[in-house]
Amino acid sequence: MPRISAPTGTGPRPAAKNAANLAADPAANAAAWAGHPKGSTAYRRILAGLAFAGVATFAQLYSTQAVLPLLAADLRVSAAEAALTISLATVGLALTVLPWSFLADRIGRVRAMMWGISAATALGLLVPLAPSFPALLCLRMLEGMALGGIPAIAIAYLNEEVNKAHAAVAAGSYVAGITLGGLAGRLVAGPAGELWGWRAAALAVSVLATGAAVLFLVLVPRAKGFTAAAAGGFRGALRTLAGHGRNPRLLALYVQAFLLMGGFVAVYNYLGFRLSGEPFSLPATAISLIFLAYLSGTVSARWAAGLTSRFGRRTVLIAGTALMAGGLALTLTEQLAAILAGLLLFTGGFFAAHSIGSGWTGLIATTGRAQAASLYNLAYYLGSSVLGWAGGLVFQRFGWTALALTVIGLAGATAAITAVAHPAPAPATGTAAAGRVTASG
Repeated sequence: MPRISAPTGTGPRPAAKNAANLAADPAANAAAWAGHPKGSTAYRRILAGLAFAGVATFAQLYSTQAVLPLLAADLRVSAAEAALTISLATVGLALTVLPWSFLADRIGRVRAMMWGISAATALGLLVPLAPSFPALLCLRMLEGMALGGIPAIAIAYLNEEVNKAHAAVAAGSYVAGITLGGLAGRLVAGPAGELWGWRAAALAVSVLATGAAVLFLVLVPRAKGFTAAAAGGFRGALRTLAGHGRNPRLLALYVQAFLLMGGFVAVYNYLGFRLSGEPFSLPATAISLIFLAYLSGTVSARWAAGLTSRFGRRTVLIAGTALMAGGLALTLTEQLAAILAGLLLFTGGFFAAHSIGSGWTGLIATTGRAQAASLYNLAYYLGSSVLGWAGGLVFQRFGWTALALTVIGLAGATAAITAVAHPAPAPATGTAAAGRVTASG
């Protein structure tokens, strides 16, 4: 019996059927999403929006760092106690990066970041009104807990929304943006603190962060590569985290984050105390200018990301760590010019290593990327809290030389761990080599 064909133009064509299925299935749509290409309007809006989020986050997180000597004198506390205004804020952030990541899996990356940045901005405006040192520490910790919603999610958002070929460059651009945020907060706080006190400095930074938060809310585009995760419960969360914990390459990145960030914050926390004393006796405004060294990090973060295609992530990360140690060695002198040059190299090396490590987590982790990034941030801010504070004990008892040598030792340990945990890829040529660099670093 002859087969009867369907009339021409009737029935769904395969391409149309696939398009309809993708439209009806958000998970399939997200899986098919290739990401915004570099140079597109959405790509630029993502980087600009996250840069402003970085300003709002890191200007507030380290808002007291430039005025720690003033704060210590006004509240009659020690250098290590004054540094608790930094450490407790980063403890709060570290405690909440994982809860924020699981929340973002349910409600979306952009919405979670919006909630976090709005709450942090409101709390930041209350910090200058703190009636006592304990109240100040409490507000700073709550502010840090709210800020956990940004770094915990931003890298996962980038990896989902940006084309994979440009993920390393995008991550480097994001890290460059957060260096500008940290710098802006400190440059605003220093002169304001010297003129009107640390409370005025905190208020000025909070106003700056509010403006940046508004720009983030306006610029950041709606997510296209996100699919809401089903609630896996506490056991599901533990399975996800345990899977990342069993990955030696991820563990190496987490150790790197803990050691390097802890050493970095310790240097910036206590260098101001060194420069305010003999033989330098610099005023608060002049001390705040040391944070201009962050500009070297703005450059090195993007530069390092670009070098990964030629030398691989492993090599660039180790080189950044070595640059940190070499720069810090220059600060052992009594020459102010050498100290400042060393600080430039130290800062550039740190942000080069951090831009590689933070972006690498999202590529190594094939599932639970938000949680992998959150574990990186947990280690990062625990290092800031624990080692950033403990560095003060070393500085107060043994002086700057002991603190600098301790941080150089942390950098050396990090380089060794990186070399062992991330084996160098086998030599290859052509497209195979490019693919191997992208996948394994």
